[in-house]
Amino acid sequence: MERVMSGRMVGSLGFAGAQPNLRDTFVGWVEQREAQHRPHDLLWGLTPDALPAEAPAWAHQVAQANLPVVVRRAVPETDLIPVGLRGTTRAERLAAWLEPAAVRRQLSPDALRTSSDSRDLPVFSTLVAIEPLLDELGLPWGPTGAAGYELASGWPALHAGSDLDLLIRCTAPLSRDQAGALLASLQARALCRLDVLLETPLGGVALADWAGSARQVLLKTAAGPRLVGDPWPEAHAA
Repeated sequence: MERVMSGRMVGSLGFAGAQPNLRDTFVGWVEQREAQHRPHDLLWGLTPDALPAEAPAWAHQVAQANLPVVVRRAVPETDLIPVGLRGTTRAERLAAWLEPAAVRRQLSPDALRTSSDSRDLPVFSTLVAIEPLLDELGLPWGPTGAAGYELASGWPALHAGSDLDLLIRCTAPLSRDQAGALLASLQARALCRLDVLLETPLGGVALADWAGSARQVLLKTAAGPRLVGDPWPEAHAA
């Protein structure tokens, strides 16, 4: 699996000092235990016989078509990987578990970019427009959600009104002022709605939330969502 690591943050947003020594800190305190299969990674290898007994017909079709599943946040059951299947509608979502030995291919959002084969849609036009800005951060990043799924699999998961979901791996603390500057810069170039997740070592927090003024923000963790005042407490305590 390719991982994009381009060094320290630089550029007009002034992030260089906020994310030092990324090569040393890329895998964090919690991620280190689960780095092999991280949330939002796409995995190939789920077969119909591995589906839950109550799986609907569309889920069997997804498994039979050799489409990828998405690693989800959940407390692991023994050594199984928590994954999710997606169908053709928003209502078609199913949680499942995958044997690590069954994984035949793995792609991280960090490895996904548009190509000449990408469809002419606002989401992909936005991805092209903001790619230089995101690359300038020097942090691993990539599309998730329907955009990431379509880029990875070729399956037409997007439509003209789709949002662009993005993940930025942000191991070291990011100030709220920096978050606000980043969000404003991205939105200024966007042709669709953006949903940007900062993936911290303890879980995921929405960039828009961290750029806001609320004292606590929602942190998505394997044990479920919780409200926190600081998504990087371990770093501040170090």
